[in-house]
Amino acid sequence: MAEPGPLLRIDNLHRHFDVSPPAFERLLRGKPRALLKAVNGVSFSIGRGETFALVGESGCGKSTIARLVVGLYRPTAGHVLFDGRELSRRDGRRDAALLRGRLQMIFQDPFASLNPRWRVRSIIAEPLRTQRLVAGNAALRERVAELLSQVHLSPADGDKFPHEFSGGQRQRISIARALASNPEFLVCDEPTSALDVSIQSQILNLMKDLQRQLGLTYLFISHNLAVIYQMADHVGVMYLGRLVEIATAERLFATPRHPYTRLLLDTIPSIETIGRDRPSVAGEMPNPIDPPPGCGFHPRCPFANDRCRHERPEPVDDGGTLVACHAVEEGRLAGRPIQRTG
Repeated sequence: MAEPGPLLRIDNLHRHFDVSPPAFERLLRGKPRALLKAVNGVSFSIGRGETFALVGESGCGKSTIARLVVGLYRPTAGHVLFDGRELSRRDGRRDAALLRGRLQMIFQDPFASLNPRWRVRSIIAEPLRTQRLVAGNAALRERVAELLSQVHLSPADGDKFPHEFSGGQRQRISIARALASNPEFLVCDEPTSALDVSIQSQILNLMKDLQRQLGLTYLFISHNLAVIYQMADHVGVMYLGRLVEIATAERLFATPRHPYTRLLLDTIPSIETIGRDRPSVAGEMPNPIDPPPGCGFHPRCPFANDRCRHERPEPVDDGGTLVACHAVEEGRLAGRPIQRTG
């Protein structure tokens, strides 16, 4: 019997945004159209029950991928396949809608994502009503109470409004709403970044418990590598719309390969760095509307050479880590070249 394939597969995904000034202004100033390539040829897959994390600086394209997966954006090119079926097809919208019922999204700001005029009971009940998952008011109330208890809130909290809760409690409400439709897959877009550090750990532990209990699969978006370390099975590091490194969390934190990954890891606080200035990622991300030629990271990379400035690197396998870096491929970082596997 063949093993089931990945639950989610992203294949050469692109999403471009036209950020051109109005046509009349372009005509007067002789300017061409401006295209922002927010996602530029990204591929990865997520196995059932796993957590795949995307990490990188703000503006690298992480949240755009999240919105492409749940259908808030349509891809410019490439494919989003869920359980082997295409989500991004322009035809077959009914099938895509049925598939999307099996995945939900948890947003970054738990207050902005909750309707302030609705009681919590109505917020959580909305997907139950729209998808007709329960019949009758009694069953609806029972299911909402069950969901509140599942995220460690009281069923009586259903009578309150969102403003009556703390940030961590509001995120628990968002999680309860996401679980209402019995999804298999959750897209988590910076779900703890708006919370205090002490509350972040509680929410992350809750999400891990729910994953074990319900067999959930996560796409976890974050710029915080300490959070990624706690949550992820596999990690994809993004830079300027592209993936520069993919590895298991254990391998990535133990032996990072790409220079950008190394710089990011240097910013994680540790016992040894208490009381000392910690390094920041050197330089600034280039303008994504006018990215540099060759490797997008070369203006900030201490290992860049002429090839890096003119030729864009493609991912190659380095002992189980996929890394897109000429310096790594040629052995300029570790003293040994990568043996290509495909």
